[in-house]
Amino acid sequence: MEYNTQQRRLPLPEYGRSVQNMVDHALTIEDREERQICANTIIKIMKGMFPQLKDNAELNQRLWDHLAIMSNFKLDIDYPVEIVKKESLNVKPDRVPYPQSKLKYRHYGRFVQDLINVAAGYEEGEEKRQLINLIANQMKKDYQNWNKDGVDNQRIIDDLCELSDGKIKITVDDVKMVDHRVFTQRRRQTNNNNQQQKRKNNNDK
Repeated sequence: MEYNTQQRRLPLPEYGRSVQNMVDHALTIEDREERQICANTIIKIMKGMFPQLKDNAELNQRLWDHLAIMSNFKLDIDYPVEIVKKESLNVKPDRVPYPQSKLKYRHYGRFVQDLINVAAGYEEGEEKRQLINLIANQMKKDYQNWNKDGVDNQRIIDDLCELSDGKIKITVDDVKMVDHRVFTQRRRQTNNNNQQQKRKNNNDK
């Protein structure tokens, strides 16, 4: 199981590790046009997380600033606004208040359920395909963190379709699934090895 304490610190924890993983994924996309589509999709996801906030220029500015911050200002895209400068971030950026809601499946988490609801409302097209691909891969990673025995890709697709109440109908061939490594804690073993080495050194004296 991969523990949160073993993972790098999130620059903006209010968005959760799922959104951060999507931003990290966007950084790996070589095609600029596809990378732009992915960034636009992430912004829509971020905006959908806070339906209680009024959709205006201030919110739009904040979201694009946050996207840049989460990418450590390395995401090469055409920003529709002038984003905050990295050197000006002496003060922690304002957080966006997060609504609370019930979880249907704890191992996927509330955020994935919210994403699926957003994706189900999208019109058919490249942005929806990109979002569903991100969701499916995040679900697989969440499942593997919860169950270290792994998971079949078909299970992820079935769960995604179920969580969308049948509104999203895809097959395994429709999604490019990425294999995720699941790390286990080995600190105790390392400590034991160090102790054994110390005893060996003492015996050699």
